Parts: sequence; C-alpha cells; structure tokens
Amino acid sequence: MSEIRRRGILLVLSSPSGAGKTTITRALATAEPSVRISISVTTRPPREGEVDGRHYRFISDVRFAEMVAAGELLEHASVFGHSYGTPRAPVMEALGAGTDIISDVDWQGTQQLAEKVRQDLVAVFILPPSLSALEERLRRRAQDSDAVVASRMAKSADEMSHWPEYDYVILNRDLDESVRQVRSILIAERARRERQVGLAEFVNRLRSGA
Repeated sequence: MSEIRRRGILLVLSSPSGAGKTTITRALATAEPSVRISISVTTRPPREGEVDGRHYRFISDVRFAEMVAAGELLEHASVFGHSYGTPRAPVMEALGAGTDIISDVDWQGTQQLAEKVRQDLVAVFILPPSLSALEERLRRRAQDSDAVVASRMAKSADEMSHWPEYDYVILNRDLDESVRQVRSILIAERARRERQVGLAEFVNRLRSGA
C-alpha cells in the first residue's frame, strides 16, 4: 500500500523585539523535540552566553555578502546595524525529509520567505500585551543600552503594523499559554492535505479495495 509522507513545515514567529518570539521558539522546541530550530547567520557579535552554531552562526560581513550573492540565503535583512539571514540548504533539506523547522525572523524576512517558499510557510505574529510591558521586557533582559532600548521601542510600532501579513496572530499575555497556542497551530498545520505526500494515491487504493 502507498505510504503517506509528510513534508515539513517552516514555522516562522515574528514580533517586535522583546515581545517573546525567541522565548516561545525555544519553549516550543523543548515541547516538540522533533522540531528543529533554524540557525540563522548574523554579522553581529555574540551576546553573553550565546554559542556559535547553536544560537547563531556568527560570520563576517564579507562572508555574509558572499552568501547573499550566491543565493545561499532564503531571506536576509539588516536589523539595528547588523545583518541576519536564513541559510537555504539546511532548511530545504529538512523540509523535504519531513522535519518541521521553527524560526524567529522579522517581517522583512517573512515577506522574503513568502515569496520563495509560501507553500511550506506558516507565519505567526506575536503581539505584546502593551507597550509598557514590551519596554519592561526589553529592560529586564539587560542585553542592550538605554539608547538601543529606545531605538527598539521606536521601531516597534512599524513592526506591529505588519500583523495582517501573517497567518496567525497571538497576544502574548502569558508565556505558557502562548506556547500552547503555537503548538496547536503546528499540530493543525501538520494535518493539511497539501502537506500529505502520497495521500491521493493512498485514498485511491482504499477506494479500490487494494
């Protein structure tokens, strides 16, 4: 009997800085061990505790430009003076093997992904409960100077204006609940008929009594 295989999903989470996309991404990967986190390349220096190859691949500006020119990135963007991108080869290989990939990228990256791999993409936008809560989270994580926090807050309104471009929108009042919602989206999207490779052949065999 024909086997049904499932093509992987590229699950993308976007939000203003500090609204929770990275935290939710890591929590979902823990709750769903079969999901692989996409490792982006970036030209920014590592923050304290970040490990090359685990959180990001930290590369030079020259190498980043080479990857862009060679078409090795599915998406890339400049954010707060540094470049970020999603390597094409590992993502496409994983999707073809039926592995789900989760990635946290901004709206610019999501637009590029939608142009290139829309059939594989499930896009989720994470909103903060309020601007004051967003600023509090940015300051609490203590990774940026006051000037950078102010810059991130100033940019957040523009970032949030892109929510209509996403398949789903989640208001991140409670982390555990937000993770549950994203996990529910992932489970539902796995069952879409267009992701079931060989489904038509399987159904035809069932109908014919084979």
